Amino acid sequence: MKTILRILLTAVAVVILAYVLPGVAVDGYLSAVIVAVVLALLRLLVKPILVVLTLPITIVTLGLFLLIINAVIILMADYFIDGFAVKNIWWALIFSLLLSFLQSILFSLLKKEK
Repeated sequence: MKTILRILLTAVAVVILAYVLPGVAVDGYLSAVIVAVVLALLRLLVKPILVVLTLPITIVTLGLFLLIINAVIILMADYFIDGFAVKNIWWALIFSLLLSFLQSILFSLLKKEK
């Protein structure tokens, strides 16, 4: 149940960011839910592999390269989902930062309800 709520809150954040950012577009709420599911799967399966492969550059940049990895994951979701579009890596980077910020706010509200 908690996972479903997190997916739905992420979908809400995706819709909000699609309205705010001109470089990001989502067709509707169903597409936003699909984006949330695909992002969760990509973060679960692909991100650890990318982190291990790029560990030296991540260490040299003191962890800032993880932002680029998050942007690449957003662009991968753009590639897999027809109803979701991101113009370039810069918009993906901004989207990733703001999505993480919104998720932390929304998930903290979820924890306070207990």
